[in-house]
Amino acid sequence: MGEPIQRIIKFVTTQHIIDGRPLEQGFPMRAWTCEVLMDDAQGNEVTPPFIDKVIFKLHPTFPNPNKTIKRPPFKIAEEGWGEFEMHIVLHYTDGGGSQTIPHDLNFQTERYEKPHTLTFKNPKPNLLRALQASGSVPAGYNAAGTNGAGAGAPAGATKRAADGGDKKSKKPKNRPVDMEKLADALQKLNEDDLLQIVQMVNDQKTDDMYVKNDIEGMFLFSKMMNTS
Repeated sequence: MGEPIQRIIKFVTTQHIIDGRPLEQGFPMRAWTCEVLMDDAQGNEVTPPFIDKVIFKLHPTFPNPNKTIKRPPFKIAEEGWGEFEMHIVLHYTDGGGSQTIPHDLNFQTERYEKPHTLTFKNPKPNLLRALQASGSVPAGYNAAGTNGAGAGAPAGATKRAADGGDKKSKKPKNRPVDMEKLADALQKLNEDDLLQIVQMVNDQKTDDMYVKNDIEGMFLFSKMMNTS
């Protein structure tokens, strides 16, 4: 399990009174915005690259209280006269889950920021790459966007791949046979052992092999020459 990755985002809210609009229940009408941002390494405000979608859940008195933003900038612009607590739902890249964070809409200042720390544990490859694009990640996450040998890969999987696969799948090497030693060893066997060996050879015989049993129980097999 990799070390958690943390990122700090912020909800940036702006608001101002709309000139010339009548009061609503004794309060001035205001235009306000709320946007999901983060600061990059140079201190510039940017859209978090690891967020795929944002849902702003507003006060139920709004005609459409759930505002879904599926592409950057993750920002809404509304009008109203009252303060309230909204809920902002962040959906992460690569199906990396979602998180709901409450946010207080107030009119005390024309612009204010509310930072939030997000924690990611064992993110999927695409989400991890997006996190890498937004800052550093703990040691153990490689540049390909996986933790260790790969997302979900067992230990040693990378080495087996480099070696050409599992040892069980390797083909046996062909080794030269000393025919004289083989013939000498066969002559020392009794008849039952010879018959057993002949049976084993017959069981493993292929189309390009010739097997002959002589009258004394000895046998000879050889590869047929390929004349093509």
